[in-house]
Amino acid sequence: MIGNNLLRSRALCGALGVAGFLAATELAGRTGLVDPTILPLTSTVLARVAELAGDTGFLADVAATVQAWALGLALTVAVAVPAGILLGTLPRVETAARPLIEFLRPIPSVALIPLAITLFPDRLDMKITVICYASFWPVLINTLYGLLEVDPTAKESLRSFGFGPLAVLWRVSLPSTAPFIATGVRLASGVALILAVSAELLAGGSSGIGTYVIEAGSSYDGLEYVLAATMWAGILGIVTNILFVTAEKRLFRWHTARSEGGR
Repeated sequence: MIGNNLLRSRALCGALGVAGFLAATELAGRTGLVDPTILPLTSTVLARVAELAGDTGFLADVAATVQAWALGLALTVAVAVPAGILLGTLPRVETAARPLIEFLRPIPSVALIPLAITLFPDRLDMKITVICYASFWPVLINTLYGLLEVDPTAKESLRSFGFGPLAVLWRVSLPSTAPFIATGVRLASGVALILAVSAELLAGGSSGIGTYVIEAGSSYDGLEYVLAATMWAGILGIVTNILFVTAEKRLFRWHTARSEGGR
């Protein structure tokens, strides 16, 4: 009950913060503090946001971005989770791979888009590749961290009853690590959306929110539509984050209760 009230309070505070920001930007334009010819009024942009909701062409672009996002995130989970489990259960392998991980992880994913364009002429393959590279690290690191947090007493208890390494992994390590993996996937989902739109902006193509932004920017009143499409990208990010948070709370209630109880 306390957790639900806290969630509602945070949601209300977030909504009030967004409303306050939008009201402030509208007021800045109305009073002349910001030139509306340079930065459109917030009300105008919101009208364009509503207009795009009924634009079948734009909705097709949104669908293309969501498709790349979903495929890239799914492939990331399929690769990063087993890799994290492998490194987390075999310390020598993790020690050997750690220098490579620390070398690759800080490389800005956006900087790799030109290389991906050269290697993958198909735009969907290119987007999925850069999404996987950027999203791989949050899932991998959270999986490793989760395995380190597994109660050693629980593992030793199972071993004392004659269970082997695979049984210990399946019965103790994976269930304990699952909430951390879920958090990593949630973080990776936001990164995946950013890279999907960024790849479309830099590589162009025939569809996608980023492609729509490029095309809208060349029209007379294009800035209004550019900002509206950007807001739609933000809305997608908020919706996916809410869905992942809700799924985490329902699937791992025991972990949420334990975390809140420790505060």
